[in-house]
Amino acid sequence: MKLRPAFVLELVVNFLLPWLAYKFAAPRWGEAGGLIASAVPPVLWSIVELARFRRVDALSLIVLLGIALSIGAMALGGSPRMLLLRESLVSGAVGVAFLLSLPMRRPLIFYLARATIAREVAGGAARLDALWHDSPAFAVSMRLMTAVWGVGLTCETTVRSWMAWTWPIERFLVVSPLVGYGIYGVLLAWTLWYRKTLQRRANQDGQPDSILG
Repeated sequence: MKLRPAFVLELVVNFLLPWLAYKFAAPRWGEAGGLIASAVPPVLWSIVELARFRRVDALSLIVLLGIALSIGAMALGGSPRMLLLRESLVSGAVGVAFLLSLPMRRPLIFYLARATIAREVAGGAARLDALWHDSPAFAVSMRLMTAVWGVGLTCETTVRSWMAWTWPIERFLVVSPLVGYGIYGVLLAWTLWYRKTLQRRANQDGQPDSILG
């Protein structure tokens, strides 16, 4: 999707502001207090979205899920190994959620795209719903992207969890970011390639530009 101002604002609220809140609160109230403070921006954003559009922001829910899992991991124990697993738990939970949504009427990535487009394009949600019903190829593409991201995130969690439990901590800290960012990079590159492939097919078939273009 194009980098629209509303999408940039969504990224700031759900990623930059939680990070700033954590950096400010953690030295004063500890790691648990920092995590709780980091949940405030996406919670407030979700409340505003619910009041304005009568819907809950899907991206905010994923961010809040990650924060909740981090707090849960702390409650399970403060061992170095458990702390190393927290980020993997977040991406793994998202990956499993993607895979579990595949048998549902619509996969999770469709709802993420719908929530974003609804804020950026007038009537965007209705147009995306119509595209889902009128274009079987679009529905297949949404399910395929959900499956690829679900498998990719689950594999990333599996690899990093194995590394966290079996490798020396020093080696994990050096190699783990390379593995994580490498897998994310491959997923993003595939998504961009697949989107361009779909757009090219649509142009060849004489279809109008997709709302996702």
